[in-house]
Order: sequence, then C-alpha cells, then structure tokens
Amino acid sequence: MDYTELRTVRQLASEAMFVTENKLRWWIFHADKNGFQSALIKVGGRVYIDRREFNRWLEAQRIAPKPEHYAA
Repeated sequence: MDYTELRTVRQLASEAMFVTENKLRWWIFHADKNGFQSALIKVGGRVYIDRREFNRWLEAQRIAPKPEHYAA
C-alpha cells in the first residue's frame, strides 16, 4: 500500500466529481454488503480510502464488460 494514495471522504469527493461525500459515506456504511471494505483503511476513528483500491472496486461495478479493441 502506498500511503500517498490514501484519501479522506472529502478529498476523494473533491477529486472524483461524479460522487458526493454522502454517496461515499453510504458506500462505507454498507461496505460489508457491497465489497467496498477492500478500499477502506481505518486508523483510530478515522476512515481513509485507498484510491487505487477504490478504482478497482469501481471498475468491478461495471454492468457490462469493457469491449476489447482489436487492431485490424
């Protein structure tokens, strides 16, 4: 794990404009059901989000697989 990839809820919401702080908090609250816990690190009472793991988790939520581009 690279500590420079850790973000607070507020930091990640400001970087990822498509998601709100409230949505991130909802995902954190339901992390045991939605698999989001793999992106979370808890230190004391503070929760941090690993940006790389967040991106992996987000990609896993894709409804359909990404199409493969073939060079002709």
